[in-house]
Amino acid sequence: MQDKLGFDELQEMVSICLDEIMKLKKENGELRQGLSELSTLLKELYAEELKLSGKAIIMDKAVKKTEAALGNLKYELADLTPRGSEWYFPQFYKMEDTVDSIVSGKRSMARFGDGEFSIMVNEERPKFQKPDKKLAERLIEVIQSNEEDFLVAIADNYGSLESYNEEGKKGIRSYMTDEVRRQHRRFLNLERKYHNAYISRPYALYADNETDAPEKRFQCLRRIWDKRKVLFVEGAFTRLGVGNDLFDNAAQISRIEAPPVNAFDKYDKILEAALQHAEEDTLILIALGPAAGVLAYDLYRAGFQAIDIGHVDLEYEWYRQKTGGRCEVKHKYNNECDGGDKVEDIHDEKYEAEIIADLSK
Repeated sequence: MQDKLGFDELQEMVSICLDEIMKLKKENGELRQGLSELSTLLKELYAEELKLSGKAIIMDKAVKKTEAALGNLKYELADLTPRGSEWYFPQFYKMEDTVDSIVSGKRSMARFGDGEFSIMVNEERPKFQKPDKKLAERLIEVIQSNEEDFLVAIADNYGSLESYNEEGKKGIRSYMTDEVRRQHRRFLNLERKYHNAYISRPYALYADNETDAPEKRFQCLRRIWDKRKVLFVEGAFTRLGVGNDLFDNAAQISRIEAPPVNAFDKYDKILEAALQHAEEDTLILIALGPAAGVLAYDLYRAGFQAIDIGHVDLEYEWYRQKTGGRCEVKHKYNNECDGGDKVEDIHDEKYEAEIIADLSK
């Protein structure tokens, strides 16, 4: 009897194949021909799946073709020497080094992920921020800035994915197409070493997320706001630290509430409010979608320490629930889960007292 292979199983097989390539890469070289052969095979399999409009394809044939390609790959691979931008693999600082730089040098930081890059090429991707020409121009300005005390972080998606779990790998592989890589290279300096945007995502993506490693990463991050006077600039319903102890080691917390979506529409007012309420020694932590990096940069240029902290609070909520990945957080805006824009009301006197400006409406 012949087993049948559906689309989900095909994706799983592709993921396993790519993991095998990463292992082979350590032992062999000459990756171009082998990857080209496998890429052609996988494209044929996807094309056949689409052509059959959801009907199953024969598993034996697919498995044998894939096994043959992988079996021969080890002999075809030689010393891998990246050649120009086609084989661009950015170099990244370790998370601990980034935190050290932020703490000891009081440096600021912007983070760039799929949402920011999509806006920079005028593609509609993040549902929490519509494409905006001015925002795209500002994001390009920020990612191409080159100032010692302002850190630029991009997501470590380009090479080996061995640090990530299967769900994380699937998401990255689905996103990082050849076209996306070409888009990224338009804005990146091939000679520059970048900080890792996943610094604010210590839990859900990682293969070690069921060990004590996430707790160590969160503890490392806590050094950033330890005993600091902190101003949050956050989308309404983000509620950084509400209901958990992530920021309990901060000396003081105040908040500016911005719109939960399309925050850049009120950017000038948000920037004005931050400049008005921040004191000289205030650490400004920003969770504002793609507008966050631009705001961090403008506040840095105005003399403040400002950090795009992104999804760190949601990651902590997921970690506390020990689900091994993303899950529902009913009282916080969660753009990464279905229905996450439907947020339950809360009545928290401490949280409400911390709000010093509300621009959310």
